[in-house]
Amino acid sequence: MKTVHSVSKTILMLALILSLTFTTACGITNTQNPNPVKISQKSEYGQLSKGNSTAGQDFGNWVITTSKGLIKDAYVRDGNKLGVVISSQVLPTDVKNLIQSLAQGFRHNFPNQDLTVLIYAPDKKLILTARYDNQSRQIDYQQAS
Repeated sequence: MKTVHSVSKTILMLALILSLTFTTACGITNTQNPNPVKISQKSEYGQLSKGNSTAGQDFGNWVITTSKGLIKDAYVRDGNKLGVVISSQVLPTDVKNLIQSLAQGFRHNFPNQDLTVLIYAPDKKLILTARYDNQSRQIDYQQAS
């Protein structure tokens, strides 16, 4: 039974990764709030609000809906920072694949800029950050300390 549950989670994770990689959030435009809120990377998740633009809120809501329960909350800041709170269903070995998929979907919807994706554990503690450099097209990962 445990093996079936593990296989089920893996299949669901792969479906999410494929979905986030090959689909876009319909109707999202890259509009900026004229008074963007700057977020420090060291901020606690609980201090953050849902987002500071309609496009960001729409993308965050789309990520939650598309994840089918793997992502519990999401926000977009300044059109270039995506933060997500994963559920306890996400295995530690799947976090890097998930953040890669999120970065690809985020890059597709908010193109031509450097991006940051932050993954928070279910207890809302930062666990992994991915920084996408638009010029080099490389992703740098940083484990939270």
